Parts: sequence; C-alpha cells; structure tokens
Amino acid sequence: MKKVLVGLVSVVLLVAFLVAGCSSPAPKTAQQAPAAVADSKPVDHSKLPTKGIGTSISTDVKAKKPYKIAIIVKNTTNPFMVKSIAGTQKAAKDMGFECISLSPARQDSIDDQVKIMEDAIQMGVNGIILHPIDSNGIMPAIRKAEAANIPVAVIGTPAAKETFLRSGVDYTETGVLITKAVAELIGKKGKLIIIEGPPGAQNAIERLQGIKTALKDYPDIQVVASQTANFKRTEGMQVTENLLQKYKDVNAIIGANDESALGAAQAVKAAGLSGKVVIGGFDGNQDGSAAIKSGEMAVSYNTDPFGSTYLAAAYIVQFLNDGTKPPKFFVPFPSALDDPIINAKNIDNYISNIAWWK
Repeated sequence: MKKVLVGLVSVVLLVAFLVAGCSSPAPKTAQQAPAAVADSKPVDHSKLPTKGIGTSISTDVKAKKPYKIAIIVKNTTNPFMVKSIAGTQKAAKDMGFECISLSPARQDSIDDQVKIMEDAIQMGVNGIILHPIDSNGIMPAIRKAEAANIPVAVIGTPAAKETFLRSGVDYTETGVLITKAVAELIGKKGKLIIIEGPPGAQNAIERLQGIKTALKDYPDIQVVASQTANFKRTEGMQVTENLLQKYKDVNAIIGANDESALGAAQAVKAAGLSGKVVIGGFDGNQDGSAAIKSGEMAVSYNTDPFGSTYLAAAYIVQFLNDGTKPPKFFVPFPSALDDPIINAKNIDNYISNIAWWK
C-alpha cells in the first residue's frame, strides 16, 4: 500500500507519519479504567451502510459536503492502528470527505491523545473516529466533542460512557467463537492453556469472558492455566515455555491475540510439540495468517481494523448528511455474520481477498 508523508496540525506536539490520503497533527498519560457495557444485540447486516469486509469493503454513501473527519489512534507502531487509518483513508476517497489522521507523539499516551482530540475540535472537524487509549481518561475530550456537536465513533475499546457509536469486533463474541473452534478441533475434551490479554484492559476482559462462557459447553475441557502475556509475542513465548514445563500433555492453547498466540507457537515448537497442540488466536494479522498457512496455528479471528473504521466513517457521514443515527450504540463489526473465523480451509482466500493487513 503506497504511503505518503503527510501533514502537521497540532500547535503543541507535532506528529507526522506515513499514511496515504490523510493529513496528520499531534498531541499528553493516564490509566485504564472500567468501560461501558456493550450493547451486543445482533444488527441486521443487510441494513449496514457498507458491503463486504477487509480491503474489499465498499459503500454507496456519499458526503454531501466536504466534511473533515479525524481518525485518532493509540500509536503508529501497531499494524492494527496503521490499518485503521488506512480504512478511514479509503472511506474518505470513496465517500468524498477529508481524512485527518492523528496519533500521540508519545505512543499510547492518554494525555497526548486527549490533547490532540481537543486540537481536532478546535480545528473544526465534523466527526471523530477514535481508538481510546483509556476508557475513562478520554472522557473529558469526548464530552468537549459532544458539546461541539461532533459525533465520536469509538473502535474496539469503548469509552466509559456511550458515544455516538461503538464499532469494531464484539470481543466477547470473538472469545466464544474461537474457543468453540478450538474445542471442536481437540474433540471437545482435553487440557487447555489460556494466554490472557493485559489485566484491566476492557477488550481483554471481554474476550476472556467470552472464552469462559464458551467453555461452559465443554465440561470435558480442563483449563490447567490462565496467565497474561499482555498481548505481546515475547511474553506469550515466555509464559508458554514456563507452563509447558509443568503441563506437558496440553492439547490446546488460546492466545488473547495473534501476537501472544504466535509466542505460544514458538514455545510449542521449541518444546518439540509441534502438531500436538492446537493453537488459536485473534486478529488475522500477517504473521498469524502465515502461521495458519504453515500449520503452526490452527485458527484466528478477522478483527478487521480496516473495515471497522470504514464502517464508522459511513455512519458518521450519514449522520452529517441528514441526521441518520446508527441503529444501536454498539454495532459489532466484523461479527459472526461475516464469517470471521480463519482456518486452514479458507486461509488462501483470506490472504488473497480479505486480509486487512495487505
């Protein structure tokens, strides 16, 4: 995907990074806190303002005016965040609005994220798509946006209070679906290790709850250990290495994201257990996809940051055009209705036609 160095915007901390089609400014730190309970009731996908998922997503929605919509991410080092920007960029091209991309100068700094959001409001943006770093910490900036009648769509981690829209995957649902897939692959019985996400992170909490909920249907699967690896590959490898020394007859491992699952896969390989342990992850990222193709991982979930931000942009444009609001506060995307499970059977099609990381 071609990239062009783009723009400046903030008066305080100037941020610039490579993203096609978006302009870019800059940014201030706080801590994680409880977030809003998600309304995850099904939405009729035939009524979404978009069609398809991943890089194939499209829409008939067109901006009636030259709106400015900002995409504010957590950092520009995580491919998930970079592709969230790319999804907004494609939405801008397809719908006819201006995309302004923003990221904290200090990566994952909630203070910086609040500052750049305040700057965006002062800049006169018409809408904001946001990956909150901290559910509570971002609320003062969200309230300022709402006071200025600027719709805020959050992706993934929710804000502490409801905003115009929450999209991105339903983390609880992802946990249920991947757990069921793994359980079926091991014959509905055996020993399982769970590699959790960061303690206290709302998305990690929701995903773990989904895993636990699904396991209630599989009484013959025993969870022998459940430990955090903070969504990191290195920690996933270290945690799994330690656990495999104690539990040598494990049948499956579920990592809370592809990075931790890939770390687990490295540990399994080093222990000489390749082919004997079923490994599941989440995200459908590039390395996770390669691991499924090679057989090192069995299954993952397409969390599609590209399509999620594109959908959020479509809802914002509809609202700016004529006041049309999303059908619910939380519109999960992709959902189970979008066939998000990635496995050996569909990996080639996923890589060729859907993968968000391309």
